[in-house]
Amino acid sequence: VSDQSLLQDTVSRLDQIAAEVADPVIVCNEEYRFLVAEQVRVGGKSAGAIILEPEGRNTAPALTLAALHLSKENPDAVMIVMPADHVVSNRSAFQQAVSTGYELAQCGRLVTFGIVPDHAETGYGYIKKGEALQIDGTHAVAKFVEKPDSKAAMTYLNSGQYLWNSGIFMMQAQLWLEELVRFRPDIASVCRLSYEGGERDADFYRVDAKAFHDCPGDSIDYAVMEKTERAAVIPIEMGWSDVGAWSSLWEICPRDEQGNVIKGDVFTYDTHNTLLFAEHRCLAAVGVKDLMIVETADAILVVSKDHTQDVKKIVEQLKSDDREEYKTHRRVYRPWGSYEGIDAGDRFQVKRLSVKPGASLSLQMHHHRAEHWVVVKGTAKVTRGEDVFTLSENESTYIPIGTKHRLENPGSIMLELIEVQSGSYLGEDDIVRFEDMYNRHVEN
Repeated sequence: VSDQSLLQDTVSRLDQIAAEVADPVIVCNEEYRFLVAEQVRVGGKSAGAIILEPEGRNTAPALTLAALHLSKENPDAVMIVMPADHVVSNRSAFQQAVSTGYELAQCGRLVTFGIVPDHAETGYGYIKKGEALQIDGTHAVAKFVEKPDSKAAMTYLNSGQYLWNSGIFMMQAQLWLEELVRFRPDIASVCRLSYEGGERDADFYRVDAKAFHDCPGDSIDYAVMEKTERAAVIPIEMGWSDVGAWSSLWEICPRDEQGNVIKGDVFTYDTHNTLLFAEHRCLAAVGVKDLMIVETADAILVVSKDHTQDVKKIVEQLKSDDREEYKTHRRVYRPWGSYEGIDAGDRFQVKRLSVKPGASLSLQMHHHRAEHWVVVKGTAKVTRGEDVFTLSENESTYIPIGTKHRLENPGSIMLELIEVQSGSYLGEDDIVRFEDMYNRHVEN
């Protein structure tokens, strides 16, 4: 919805706020670590920490890991907790609410931000306002309410006492840990064990996987907010949307005269109220309406606007069939850059590698495949066995099976090359590393 990704928008959401804001702590699955690090870098930011979860355990454990990290560095730290898939169009209103939330958090409150509803929405949870607090415009939380049916949602809207639950929170890190010990000591103890048993891995902090595997899953709401007497809510109108489905994106994006949201190389005729996203190919739609059509390098999705929540059913099918589309994207990010699959067949595959300036792949060897490298942009420094040499654009080399090799970018621009792999097995696990600047596993 902007020139940045939703993650980058979230990281920059507190820019220009009056209060002092530390670098963000990001909690994500370890599979996304390089993508997240690159997103933060490209967005012109630095992460205070990127904490890696070996597996998802819902929002309460994720928040607890961040709180443990922050309270270790600063016992008085106040943290604002923001999911990375939200849209906030009125940033100044949000920042003003954050300043108010900081005051409440300093007074020992666990703060949530309640969105003033403008229609009877059945897809969000609600918060009922309680008594007014000393700080103007703030309230104690009377209760949290699950997603209602349409009749109940209309009742909530008409009462003026209910707010949408945004899932954004603010509190002292130490207070969160104390309240979690009160209400979910099982989560608190396992998270502390896994955090304290973790280790720094380059730009990341990797928690102890074995300990974290035993952590119960629970949300911030269920674990603490619905039970504590310290919960407070700040009503806010900030152009908020929880972009949980393609229909949500259609609702918040600018539309043309036919009600269409269009991005990419798209042609339409007699098409109405439809979202059309094309990333790699020409997309044409004729005589359709109320559809979400999304073309990416990985797959093409066509779904009725009224059934976008059911996309998860297709994901479940992909998972049960062990499909590659479920497990990985066509473009895969690594600490040195990324690679993208171009073509594949019996005993061969073709990739496009992009290596960042100053970056280096590990010194490695393959048991089952040979590789041909053709430089198409930039300069490559190549180690092949005992030989070390440089390749420029339109030059190439061959790496035989079983030969130690390394690829480096000594230049100041991105290195791009085409890699043709051939052999009896082409899986990514056929890599034996001997040296690696990113602390990935190496052979002794």
